[in-house]
Amino acid sequence: MLRLFVLLILITAGYITMVRADLTIQQIPGQAELGTVEILGVGSGKFRPKLWEKGNLNFVPDIRHPLIEPRKRGLFRNIYAPSVVETPNGWRIFYGAWDGVDSGNDRIYSVFTQDFLDFQDRQIIIEHGRFIHVCNVSAIRLPSGEYRLMCTVYPDAKKLNKPATFHSYDGIHWNGKRMPYHAELSDIISIDGYDKYAEADINGMNVLLYENKLFRLYFNNFKDFGKVYRATSRDGKHFEFDGAVLEIPAVVNDVKKFAVGRRVYYLMGLHMNTDKLWYSLSRDGISFEPARILAQNLGDADRYIVAIGWVVKGQRVLGFLYGAGAVPSLNRNRIFARWLQKKVVFIAEDGTKYEPSGALGPDRAIIKVPADKQVNGHFTVYDEDGSKIIVSKAPAKLISGAVYVLKNDD
Repeated sequence: MLRLFVLLILITAGYITMVRADLTIQQIPGQAELGTVEILGVGSGKFRPKLWEKGNLNFVPDIRHPLIEPRKRGLFRNIYAPSVVETPNGWRIFYGAWDGVDSGNDRIYSVFTQDFLDFQDRQIIIEHGRFIHVCNVSAIRLPSGEYRLMCTVYPDAKKLNKPATFHSYDGIHWNGKRMPYHAELSDIISIDGYDKYAEADINGMNVLLYENKLFRLYFNNFKDFGKVYRATSRDGKHFEFDGAVLEIPAVVNDVKKFAVGRRVYYLMGLHMNTDKLWYSLSRDGISFEPARILAQNLGDADRYIVAIGWVVKGQRVLGFLYGAGAVPSLNRNRIFARWLQKKVVFIAEDGTKYEPSGALGPDRAIIKVPADKQVNGHFTVYDEDGSKIIVSKAPAKLISGAVYVLKNDD
């Protein structure tokens, strides 16, 4: 085990870096793939608004690119629009898709994971029913354990997209019927006070948040584009219009709330079917700051980004899932992942740097190493901004196929 016994203050390049004495790196029993090492324990800590305000965030792509692919048994394969809900035993990922089915009708699916390493119980929960499509799900889980979904349905009576809501107390029966529930016109919500609602085209922009016993709906309207709006409801079905919360020519896809001391922060994720994602912060949920770029595509496979869903554990942002594809027709999408992590770098005695090539879930970094030899050197660990050193020059030997862990020994 490599242990740091004191708190060091290093002054380098004109700034002060705090090196944490409570963190250690050690090799543990286990097997990584040959030609790589795995570093466990690198996942993000509690939400820190200052990092987000500065835009210094070390997001690492999952080495499974994509993370979730469509099933192969059907000939229609287009999977996107993820919304991730924390549960007592892990997370339930809801998503809209043609997930290996026999027709190009969007439906709502879910899959369960304990760790984003393995996935179970993949199934259709909402059939398109009366509609051609039911998609773009935004999912939450209430303190009572009840699930609420806000989805896009198409077409309404005026051949437009509208939000519709679904609920379940057990995750099996939706709107009082056993899954898969077949969506009906009566599932469409109302928004009083927004005079453009009847003619609105609300497609993939229906974000649900629950706070203080109230449901918040964040939405856009393609026929009144350039602003994100908010509405509020006590029952999750009948909403009252609150007004605009952000001016931006992009589509809202997720909003999460975090407590930081006595303050609260709201984190919004947005896309616009391009090669970028954006985020915006707010302290009251009704007035959001100008958006910042969150991420860009990594290559042809995720060239057109069509959705984003935050992955949260308590007061931590672990990362985000996003739907994206290689074609501008937006009908060959997959679900990808990026994880907010501390950055672990190994520097060999000859000065060669070995840095993470990707992540395996939110808590593991993967570093490619020589498969045929051991390398002497040291680890340096950076904070979630990817630049502030928190472990400095911890001597180690890099061994192909080995597993290491960054841990807090307090």
